[in-house]
Amino acid sequence: MAAAPAAFDRYDDYDAVGLAGLVDRGDVHPSELVEAAIARIEAVNPTLNAVVRRDDDRARRLAASGPPSGPFRGVPILVKDLMLEEGERTCFGSVFLRDFVSEITEEYVARVKRAGFVPVGRTATSEFGLLPTTESRLYGPTRNPWNIGHSAGGSSGGSAAAVAARIMPLALGGDGGGSIRIPASICGIFGLKPSRGRNPRYPATTSDYLAVDLGLSRTVRDTAALLDVVHGAEPGSQYWAPPPTAGFRTAAEQDPEPLRIAFTVEDLRGNRVHPDCEAAVQQTAELLESLGHRVVEDGPKINGEQVALAFIEVWAGMAAGVFHLVLETGEDLKRGVKTMRRLLGDWRTMKLIAWLDTRRSKLPAFEPFTWGLADHSRHHTPAQLDAAHTTLQTASHRYGEFLEEYDMLLTPVLGSPPLPLGAIDQDAPWEKLIEQLFGYVAFTPIANFSGLPAMSVPLHWNQAGLPVGSHFIGRFGDEAGLLALAGQLERARPWAGRRPTVTAAGT
Repeated sequence: MAAAPAAFDRYDDYDAVGLAGLVDRGDVHPSELVEAAIARIEAVNPTLNAVVRRDDDRARRLAASGPPSGPFRGVPILVKDLMLEEGERTCFGSVFLRDFVSEITEEYVARVKRAGFVPVGRTATSEFGLLPTTESRLYGPTRNPWNIGHSAGGSSGGSAAAVAARIMPLALGGDGGGSIRIPASICGIFGLKPSRGRNPRYPATTSDYLAVDLGLSRTVRDTAALLDVVHGAEPGSQYWAPPPTAGFRTAAEQDPEPLRIAFTVEDLRGNRVHPDCEAAVQQTAELLESLGHRVVEDGPKINGEQVALAFIEVWAGMAAGVFHLVLETGEDLKRGVKTMRRLLGDWRTMKLIAWLDTRRSKLPAFEPFTWGLADHSRHHTPAQLDAAHTTLQTASHRYGEFLEEYDMLLTPVLGSPPLPLGAIDQDAPWEKLIEQLFGYVAFTPIANFSGLPAMSVPLHWNQAGLPVGSHFIGRFGDEAGLLALAGQLERARPWAGRRPTVTAAGT
């Protein structure tokens, strides 16, 4: 039997674009990159719990036989465990779905694979991606590489931790309320949430109104190059973002013209954030001014209390829709999710939740926050949900008008620095838990309900050595503008060389 290829010993010196260049020039074989990725998973994943399933054999076969000849041919990648891929288990972070094997590949993942990436495993997520920390009962806690007593964020916490720890230069994630930007901030890496309709969302296993897929990376150009190969609506898409005038990677490599940027350190309800988060924004504002941009303290005028309540109404409706995935399963709860594909278009959700509630003692698999959201939705009328959408749409118009005056808005990503594991207690009283989440996830949902692009840029670490990202919201369809600014900030204050406490470098 032939010996396994050696791992590429300079893997950590390159981002995904750099690794792809090596493969293209023949300097390294995809099998060497896959072996390097596997070695790094084995080295640090027992500590971090970022990668929840490995697919070593498939990755080795694909690398040996030759991945598609796309721009990322042969580069390993990790897939968030909310994304469907034919023949692969997709558990959605839920004990209830731990045996579900998808019969289809969603379009976003198909484009990633056609670009030449080699999937090597699945990353941890919170149950159904609903919480801003990755501590599901299925996977257990995913730990922050900068301090393993802290959360890696969520819901793309496994992807963020893996990238920060040098397991992978790039990993896939999705963002329905901040799930790319939150863990990017917490783990000290870069994360972009594209505009609504920029990337495919078929089949829409979660809301294509709120959520969009992309990835998390150490370098801006990796995210930009990924966006270059996956963007574009699919047939039947409800939303469509205008095509870029040039490549996203090209934009990231050019400094922008001087911008007019507003900033605020108050959340939607007028509360000031933790001093560490305020310091991150203030220091970023100073950096922007040093680069020639005009920075003004200002923010959209909206009723933040109404907006926060409206968002939780819509978020709860989405969670109730998740319960719909087991509709028509009867009492066969173990095998019922096999019908998921047929169920995506049927919305008899209230009937389902009432049925499930009578069997709640038999369904400990669903987590308390998931139940709480579903219960919240059940006790509100369709008219209230419609009113919530109207409230969010009104706020979206205010942001659109505000971004006619300014090119971008700078805010904190979160209301506080990274939280210790267990700080978000799903068993806390509902009102207490929701109030905690309102204060913590105070800025990122804006971009989701408005459809605007937004990013977390890793420019600040607090005295405890924990990352605190800076959050930028741009005009609809202007990912190129955000990436140009991110590239300029990265060149002015490089972050990719910073290494966390737990790192796979040199393995």
